[in-house]
Amino acid sequence: MLEHDLDTLLTEVRRIVTAAGAVIEEIRASGDIQTQSKDDESPVTRADRAADELLRSQLQDAFPVAWLSEETADDAARLEAERLWVVDPLDGTREFIEGLPEYSVAVALVTAGQPVLGVVHSPATGDTYWATHGGGAFHNGNPIRVAEGEMLLTSRSETRRGEFAPFEEHWLLKPIGSIELKLALVAAGRAALTLSRGPKHEWDVCAGSLIVREAGGLATDMFGDDLTFNRPFPKVKGILAGAPQTHARGLEQLRVIGASDRMDEFSDLRPPDTES
Repeated sequence: MLEHDLDTLLTEVRRIVTAAGAVIEEIRASGDIQTQSKDDESPVTRADRAADELLRSQLQDAFPVAWLSEETADDAARLEAERLWVVDPLDGTREFIEGLPEYSVAVALVTAGQPVLGVVHSPATGDTYWATHGGGAFHNGNPIRVAEGEMLLTSRSETRRGEFAPFEEHWLLKPIGSIELKLALVAAGRAALTLSRGPKHEWDVCAGSLIVREAGGLATDMFGDDLTFNRPFPKVKGILAGAPQTHARGLEQLRVIGASDRMDEFSDLRPPDTES
């Protein structure tokens, strides 16, 4: 895809993602969110499904390529595709249910395993973050850059499990819901780092990781390895994203602490570096 075509597509994707956010907010305002549990016991609502339906219809009209979304049954045919949409129609469903304004809509276009376009939208606040490969990162139209510092954005559920206890002494911890939103806030310099020591689905981090990188930061798995998308097992080995020096500091600490036991689903998990 040519660069000017990517810029044109970005305008349309921002419109579509904002429309999905409006649907989510309409459902929230109605009070009829119809919460159910998936097979893995994670929650899903009417808003998740409605946003997914809108996104799939309109994104495929705008640029018909393969599809990977949290709320759509996976199709192995995507593995043969050079390009695909990677979509989380409502990242932070638990926060949405609880009425916390920390959920997002996230869309990325992946080419040959790497995101080339990413948009993260906060329906509750109206804020939109976006980036294209080589085109920089933006928040509501204004350029953004990462910033070094001490603030580490954490997951509420992972904090409750004690997975951030080793970081409490040396970081200022702040819990935020959606991981895609956390990545966007790091890209905008609102915090220096975010991480997870457990697996993340590709749709959890794809758009946000591009935005962080285009804002001058680093976004890797928790071991410091590059992220690659459109894999048969569509998960990554955690996430570590932040300003360069802060990323290096977090990586050094993670090499000592190691992964969460939730990472056991990866058969090639490497042990922590106990010599660090």
